[in-house]
Amino acid sequence: MKTIRAYRFALDLTPRQERSVLAHAGAARVAHNWALAKVKAVLDQRAAERIYGVPEELLTPSLSWSLAGLRRAWNTAKPAVAPWWGEVSKEAFNTGLDALARGLKHWTGSRTGKRAGRQVGFPRFKSRRRSTPSVRFTTGAIRVEPDRMHVVLPRLGRLKLHESARKLARRLEAGTARIMSATVRRDGGRWHVSFTTEVDRAERTPARPASVVGVDVGIKHLAVVSTGELVDNPRHLVTAQQRLRALGRALSRKTGPDRRTRQRASKRWERASVRLGRAHARVANLRRDGLHKLTTRLTREHGTVVVEDLHVAGMLANRKLARHIADAGLAQIRRQLAYKTSWNGGRQLIADRWYPSSKTCSGCGAVKAKLALSEREYVCEACGLVLDRDLNAALNLAALAAQFDTAGSGPAAGRGADQKTRVRGQVAVKRQPGTAPAGQTGTVPPQGGTTDRALVTAR
Repeated sequence: MKTIRAYRFALDLTPRQERSVLAHAGAARVAHNWALAKVKAVLDQRAAERIYGVPEELLTPSLSWSLAGLRRAWNTAKPAVAPWWGEVSKEAFNTGLDALARGLKHWTGSRTGKRAGRQVGFPRFKSRRRSTPSVRFTTGAIRVEPDRMHVVLPRLGRLKLHESARKLARRLEAGTARIMSATVRRDGGRWHVSFTTEVDRAERTPARPASVVGVDVGIKHLAVVSTGELVDNPRHLVTAQQRLRALGRALSRKTGPDRRTRQRASKRWERASVRLGRAHARVANLRRDGLHKLTTRLTREHGTVVVEDLHVAGMLANRKLARHIADAGLAQIRRQLAYKTSWNGGRQLIADRWYPSSKTCSGCGAVKAKLALSEREYVCEACGLVLDRDLNAALNLAALAAQFDTAGSGPAAGRGADQKTRVRGQVAVKRQPGTAPAGQTGTVPPQGGTTDRALVTAR
């Protein structure tokens, strides 16, 4: 099975090498800003001509927004715009133009409805001080040295790694991986190189292929597994908050940049800013490490993992819990489970966003109309079950796997507050139009706007 996988390593650059990388990143920014200015000028000119009644066939010729079109325009203008263009790799300019081409494509798709998700704005110019330095290489000499502590990139030469690249080198030597591109980027005051590779992965099987677990994510516990395991929330941001505040106050006392007066930041401000950025990067790295270890362990052990379709962006609107929700990284858990289950031969099932996993009794299937967030224990009024609400939700998620297999698609349960209390020992599933009730075969004609229920025995 061939998959796309990235290998990321920290770099130890000399001052000369860092200046060279910054020059390449600056070249990418110059090409991006020039092409964006050209696109805006053509759009404004054509709009003005339409106002004055110029026919469409006589308007200023439009500029192609594809990468090939932007590259042709840049190659024509680069001797005048950037007479130093020969000092850096052509991949630097291609990096900026490719970023603009993708930005314009996303903006157009968002306006026409071809792109799902949030509304995407028009691309903006990149600032030398506020943008993240980055350059991507897709052609030329890109390799890992035999000592596995150095890499070779076009025009940048031999760069020393802070850590061994043996994991990638072993695959390259065995012929099971092929480097497609390499990206050099500065994150948190440190330079990293990321190799995008096409990897030939061996077929894997989870340690327990028949095991089905439900995973309920939250703030009090990062994850509650239906097996009874409670994964504590490390709260890395809360732990580092005291140091972050101290560094933020120290930064505020320095002379920073001012766009209105064109005042440049002092050296002390820049050093304080680097210290603050490193502290934030450490929090992000700790969070990323913990989430990867959790998701890897779940996907390697269990054959089926059931999670909820949480609207994390909407949850962040709660100003009292937004910081804790963002610190937990709930969306990352589902994203990582999605591709890691595929890598390890398992499957991930997604419960409907409105499925009342916390309000449903895992013992008898009764549903509460309301359940306050402060109620940390679920008390069933029908059967008398008393259970931790998160563990109860995880058990309900695990029980949904049988309904997925029966219906052939994910459950689309409605809002919990709109459901009536069901018969003890049974749960209701909203059947998708065109599917047969549980225990029957064949298809059912769609019934527009109606909810057809099928009763199945609770697990």
